[in-house]
Amino acid sequence: MVVIPKMMKAWEVTEPGPINQAVCPLQLVEKPVPTPESGEVLVKILACGVCHTDLHVTEGDLPVHKQHVTPGHEIIGRVVDRGVNAQRFQNGEKIGIPWFRKACGVCKFCRSGHENLCPHSVYTGRDHDGGYAEYVTVPEGLAYRIPEDANPLVSAPLLCAGIIGYRSFLRANVPAGGTLGLYGFGGSAHLTAQLAIKQGIEVHVFTRGHDAQQFALKLGCASAQGAYDQSPVLLDSAIMFSPAGQMVPNALANLVPGGTLALAGIHLSDVPTLNYQKHLFHEKNLTSVESNTRRDGEEFLKLAYRLHIQPTVTVYPFDKADEALKRVAKGNIDGACVLKISDDF
Repeated sequence: MVVIPKMMKAWEVTEPGPINQAVCPLQLVEKPVPTPESGEVLVKILACGVCHTDLHVTEGDLPVHKQHVTPGHEIIGRVVDRGVNAQRFQNGEKIGIPWFRKACGVCKFCRSGHENLCPHSVYTGRDHDGGYAEYVTVPEGLAYRIPEDANPLVSAPLLCAGIIGYRSFLRANVPAGGTLGLYGFGGSAHLTAQLAIKQGIEVHVFTRGHDAQQFALKLGCASAQGAYDQSPVLLDSAIMFSPAGQMVPNALANLVPGGTLALAGIHLSDVPTLNYQKHLFHEKNLTSVESNTRRDGEEFLKLAYRLHIQPTVTVYPFDKADEALKRVAKGNIDGACVLKISDDF
């Protein structure tokens, strides 16, 4: 029988602000272990990916929805307790917890399979405490089964970087055997690149970091150049992972007529004035991506394990979460950063 403590260690955002300021907005504290509500499970966290969205929450780019929130939404853990009416998972099962936590279930978006657009949706690590902690709760219908033999440290980035990359790939309308541009090359882009390459797509990367460019080439991308460079070929589709809105005009200019640019980030700086003839004419498409549906997650995770999509990770100990987030803030990451919360794999 698992003994559940009354208190746990967790990181929380004390006052949103720059991660590199003298007083870090992310502090390690002790707080009560949460109690699962009806239909929820309590999870002992094994690993949690460090996502760029965590940085937006910590620094205040995204409005605060919960005071002193614990960030983190790329969570792998084991079920240790169940609330009333929770029947989907048994204690001891390994599950994954994503960014998307809950929707109302009755609005027109939820009823039409577009729950990610629900105006009442809530999110792990923003509206509700997340994975920079030893324990977390989750509605059982929004969690994913994780294979028992999957390494939590490697699988954690699949829960957001991978799933959002997959939805962005779908929104970008990449044609079979086509060309795809990726702008920014961090945790999500390096997984999307693998997904595309394994399906016969030619991938071209645009990023400011030399190390990231070399990493992209190592993964099999056809080219890697600066963030604002002209593409060596016109692109059928493109995905903008960078939060830099000033990159949008160049990304549109690099598209073929009828091409699509999908904006994958939850936060984007202002987009400069666009020239209609140069950037939008010839039926070019510009679309955004908001969160994901449960179907996206189920589809992607099956593909990821079947195609052996392998996140490249840099592991940080739990008590160094602030250092991991500072590393994300610097950019030019070789893959993704992951917090090791527990040794109980």
